[in-house]
Amino acid sequence: MLFRRVTMAVFSAAVLALIGCSTGGGDFVAKNEPWREAEESSCNAAGAVRPSAVIQSRAALGGPSVCGAARPFEMSGALGGRVSMKPAALLRCPMIPQVERWVAETVAPQARTHLGSPVVEVTVAASYSCRAINHIAGGKLSEHGYANALDVSAFTLADGRRITVKGGWYGDSGERAFLRAVHGGACRQFTTVLGPEADRHHRDHFHMDLARHGRDGLKRICQ
Repeated sequence: MLFRRVTMAVFSAAVLALIGCSTGGGDFVAKNEPWREAEESSCNAAGAVRPSAVIQSRAALGGPSVCGAARPFEMSGALGGRVSMKPAALLRCPMIPQVERWVAETVAPQARTHLGSPVVEVTVAASYSCRAINHIAGGKLSEHGYANALDVSAFTLADGRRITVKGGWYGDSGERAFLRAVHGGACRQFTTVLGPEADRHHRDHFHMDLARHGRDGLKRICQ
């Protein structure tokens, strides 16, 4: 009888570790992946992210299920605040340096090259959200559920122009060139990048995350 109770308790715990309730996307399936906690702890211990006026440490994000991050950050801007991010993005430690590099090395210079004006704002379509991929009930937990992903839908320039992913991807030559350069640059900083040509779910934004792909975790997806 005792063995049966223990068995049922273990089974119940396993089920709870695999299935949780998402926000707006129905149930999702997830699994415990030790590398996530180790990677985040290492990033924080190394001081890879330093709090500033535009990067603030936030309380731990927890549940349901395996959603969350031990020590997330709220990122409201890049380049010391010269480029704002609205609304602010809630991200885990490893994502912050990659977003900063993407803005510094690709977004900012490419805007000047192709559009002739500096970028002053990045429109954040999504960051942390405990939900299934593409909000599909019963699907795999999205990287958004780990605060390990960022969606961007538009860029605002100093001259007032607003370049949207949806409208500019097939827009005029300058917008097309800028957005494709931004997409390509993201592929150098993140392990997953999805844009308008990936599928119907990403026609209006770029999705970027640091998921591990393949057996060795080194595979990259750029679509």
